[in-house]
Amino acid sequence: MIVTAAKLIGAGVATVGLAGAGMGIGTVFGAFIIGISRNPSLEQKMFRFCIMGFALTEAMALFVLMMAFLILFTFLFFPLVLLFFEGNTKGFP
Repeated sequence: MIVTAAKLIGAGVATVGLAGAGMGIGTVFGAFIIGISRNPSLEQKMFRFCIMGFALTEAMALFVLMMAFLILFTFLFFPLVLLFFEGNTKGFP
């Protein structure tokens, strides 16, 4: 019961990083729009940097989501693995 609660709380805390990724994406595109309004001739060059910033920020969001799923599902199946291999002293079947 306590382990399950700790697992769910840990996964919830891990997903807080998704809010940071959302703010980062907003900051990237907001800076892009401000830069275009100041100097429209650099649009092509700034768009490349904008897409690169978006990709890196989105990658961080995917890593955060992956960690949350690992917290949820690793501890879910770990007791089953221990029960399966409990009597097996030769290694994997």
